Amino acid sequence: MTVCQLPPYAAEFNPVEGVWSHLKRSLANLTKHSLDQLTALAKTRLKRMQYRPSLIDCLIAKTGLDFQPP
Repeated sequence: MTVCQLPPYAAEFNPVEGVWSHLKRSLANLTKHSLDQLTALAKTRLKRMQYRPSLIDCLIAKTGLDFQPP
């Protein structure tokens, strides 16, 4: 087992940050009338991301971390 010390907060090493960034860009110029509509739209966009493995792979690759066991 190898222990890697990371800084307390390192957004560049967290693939979830890329997911949220991608989602926020897709919602940036939209205006919805209610919180329910915005919630439904965010859920739909996140669901779409689930079915795009190449996007997920790119977000993970962007971190530069290797998730393969040694």
